[in-house]
Amino acid sequence: MKDVHNYDRDPDGSLYDPRVRAAMAGFAGGDLADPLTLLTFEAGAAVRTAYHSVERMRAHGSQGRGVSAGALDLLLRLNGSDQGISIGDLARAAGVSSRNVTGLMDTLENDGLALRVPDPGDRRSVLARITPAGRAWIEAFREPSRLAMRAMFQGFSAEELVVFRDLCLRLAANQHQLADRLSHLSQNGDQP
Repeated sequence: MKDVHNYDRDPDGSLYDPRVRAAMAGFAGGDLADPLTLLTFEAGAAVRTAYHSVERMRAHGSQGRGVSAGALDLLLRLNGSDQGISIGDLARAAGVSSRNVTGLMDTLENDGLALRVPDPGDRRSVLARITPAGRAWIEAFREPSRLAMRAMFQGFSAEELVVFRDLCLRLAANQHQLADRLSHLSQNGDQP
């Protein structure tokens, strides 16, 4: 089924999704006495919608070139390192498991875009490193990516992009702090 987005506007002109608003109002218990609660649920749903839109664009662009969105993420990270990056560090940076990174590295190695090399600082460890073919792949992908991102953010001013970036990163920072607090509570046997 194709996703159809029919957005409406609030009286101030801000976009909202009426289907999400109705669903979130029901989820929030139907009690709209606290409009901030409904707004937080709607904002969370909007972040998810925006994330999926960006990921669909990335996946469309990278798969047409034979690389999954996950492998593309690793390739971009490897492109920024001349020495290579450990599988564990790649997993932490990408927010996925080491097993996931290992599978993606297998694919990148099979395609000749990356390789594993011994870690000169730890003979028990290996580093992932981009190959010259991987750098050429990134270079060929650069301009189509630039055009796609400009199209995705069409109509946004530079100031709006700065605010958007800040808001997204503040949301991520809040999530990390909350996760740390919850982890600390659970380690101490306390209830959140």
